Amino acid sequence: MTNKRKIINDPVFGFLSIPNELIYDVLQHPYVQRLGRIRQLGLSCLVYPGAMHSRFSHSIGAMHLMQEAIHSLRTKGVKITDSEATSAMIAILLHDIGHGPFSHVLEHTIVDGVTHEDISLIMMERINQDLRQEGEAGPLDEAIAIFKNEYPKHFLHQLISSQLDVDRMDYLCRDSFFTGVQEGRVASERLIKMLDVRDDKLVVQQKGIYSVEKFLVARRLMYWQVYLHKTSVAAEQHLIKILSRAKQLAKQGKELFCSPSLRFFLYQTVTMEMFSPTSVALDQYALLDDTDVLSAIKAWISNEDKVLSTLSSTFVNRQLFRGELLEQPLTDVQKDALSKKYAQALGITYEEAQYCWVEHVSTSNTYSEKADSIDILYGDDTVRDIAQASEILDLNALTRKPQKIYLFSYRL
Repeated sequence: MTNKRKIINDPVFGFLSIPNELIYDVLQHPYVQRLGRIRQLGLSCLVYPGAMHSRFSHSIGAMHLMQEAIHSLRTKGVKITDSEATSAMIAILLHDIGHGPFSHVLEHTIVDGVTHEDISLIMMERINQDLRQEGEAGPLDEAIAIFKNEYPKHFLHQLISSQLDVDRMDYLCRDSFFTGVQEGRVASERLIKMLDVRDDKLVVQQKGIYSVEKFLVARRLMYWQVYLHKTSVAAEQHLIKILSRAKQLAKQGKELFCSPSLRFFLYQTVTMEMFSPTSVALDQYALLDDTDVLSAIKAWISNEDKVLSTLSSTFVNRQLFRGELLEQPLTDVQKDALSKKYAQALGITYEEAQYCWVEHVSTSNTYSEKADSIDILYGDDTVRDIAQASEILDLNALTRKPQKIYLFSYRL
């Protein structure tokens, strides 16, 4: 008989435990194991060589923090049943299961109007079907309800998805650790110890306000130093152009080397309507990982199409698009001049030249007043939004959504 109570040695949080058999069975599902073949930070390893960790390790870490958060809330008298605790851990374990290779790249290229959040929910429903015993309710019914924010205890959903959730706590700690960017390190253990619940809403005790301030500042710094680093975004835009060109050639009936699962998405238009827990589209999507994309691009280096082969060769050899920060958006005249320049320089058509450059806007905000607020609980049982409670964080700076306009272009 298989021992399903395992211990995992995590480099960020140390020894983590798998608390029960249901969570072990979920972890063993092929959809979850696939996350080990998808990098958490996509192409950030081209900037930070240590950033090779997977989405699987992030999911495991987030599950551990959920376990710690539930224990902390229980010590404060918050009623959470064993079933709810397991369901909350499963919900956070599966929160990123719908991510494709290189994060959001596929959403902009080979699938049409399909987001990873939509696919995550469908995959959870499929796992629920696979683990269901005949004549019994689905073992993940409660987890799915928490994930969809349809469960009566709203604070459980906040632990999974809010502006102070265990997902963000883990990825800030984990991504900081593997990139070496120390500014992203947050006091996750202290934040969790300071959590409480009032009126079915997650709050932070007053003495944890400094940890919340550090959390918000760390997230802001990590976005601009890591997630939206100019070279990382350049690589992502480069990859998008490669897949877009491949998709165009596939539409023209050109034969391209690729895995069967990647071929499924390249050679037809795949929309959200094609996805369901038992659909072929979901089965093929679940087989996609980083390897499919990278192996195809390596083969496309020798493709007869000049645009595809040139973009693929430069990508593999890290001759990425050059990034230029713009003060204002490009005019139509400037865009036209760019396409003509590349058409003439590379001996390609005007239409093909548009695969050689892209205008892109990077944006991120530290805090949103419109989303679930981060509330601070005072000793007199009153609650205030962190934007008003903080003495050092400026409300306007917190909620402002700065943006950077870039021109990414092929290096001639």
